[in-house]
Amino acid sequence: MKVSVTDLHVGDRTGSDVFNWNGLLVVSAHTVLNGEDIDKLHRHNIDYVDIMLRFDGGLPEQSNVITTSIDELRIDPIATFENAVDTVKLLFYEVEQHGQIKEALIDSAFTPLTDHFKQENDVVSLLLTMNSKDDYTYQHCVQVGMLSYYIAKWMGYSEQEALIVGKAGYVHDIGKSNISLDILNKPGRLTHEEFEEVKKHAKYGYNLIKTSKMEEAIALAALQHHERLDGSGYPSNLKGDDIHPYAKIVAVADIYSAMVSSRVYQKKQSLLQVLIELHRLSFGQLDPQVAQVFIRNMIPNFIGKRVLLSSGEIGQVIMTHPSDFFKPLVQVDDRFINLTEQPELEIQEIYV
Repeated sequence: MKVSVTDLHVGDRTGSDVFNWNGLLVVSAHTVLNGEDIDKLHRHNIDYVDIMLRFDGGLPEQSNVITTSIDELRIDPIATFENAVDTVKLLFYEVEQHGQIKEALIDSAFTPLTDHFKQENDVVSLLLTMNSKDDYTYQHCVQVGMLSYYIAKWMGYSEQEALIVGKAGYVHDIGKSNISLDILNKPGRLTHEEFEEVKKHAKYGYNLIKTSKMEEAIALAALQHHERLDGSGYPSNLKGDDIHPYAKIVAVADIYSAMVSSRVYQKKQSLLQVLIELHRLSFGQLDPQVAQVFIRNMIPNFIGKRVLLSSGEIGQVIMTHPSDFFKPLVQVDDRFINLTEQPELEIQEIYV
């Protein structure tokens, strides 16, 4: 259904790619529009946009294809992930406009993800394939929500509590909606003053979640996910048991997602190297139980994956070592290499 740009609403979903007169892609298909997207369409002098779904939940007329797309959204993990990312955009917009978070909007996007959590054991691979520099902040929120849910389940939390932990991860960075986009998207190192401004997102997020009458534990996770056990974190230099258990889980998920993601100023790092770094941080900064549970459950995902060794050879992980998670058995052609016996060799890259 063609809709005039002047009649667009925040929350409308595009049905096809939108190009300007010069052939430049302005907005991709299946994007849930926020205020910035609509402004961009105006700036590029776009007159009409193909809309597949209006934010009020109504379907445009004469739309058999649209119905199929919505059905696919319910069963396709990639579409569900993208919908969750688009919803984070909407949450940021709602905060900017009204200063509150709509929890029902969170549930509408995050709950469908949990259906995939229960069926998919290698969601991490899926997450890492859906990673672009442009939408880092929004994708990061979804990844942290998903990983936080997984960690909680691996630690023995009930399904109900794991969902709360997952939601805490999903909105952990909502306070960044109060930070200038010029700072968040800066393609380089932040100045001291800019970094101090970014650090305020933890308190901003806490206040927003409290104002929106969401659970106290979710607010505390947003406030404390940058705290560290040794007191080196922010905003309050909390130590040990003064940090909420949810925040300790979100902290591990946050670091993992940030380090394996592509950003405008940082290339993503090797999955294994990130786990090694989390292992190092578990001696003082991160909760050791949370970090170790995460590592133990992540390592099996590497079995069957292709890897690049420091020798330049490409092989496949056959099995993990019971006492040294980071030195698996790798098959290269018809040879088997036990990395525990060849310390000079390292895995430099894992291909998802």
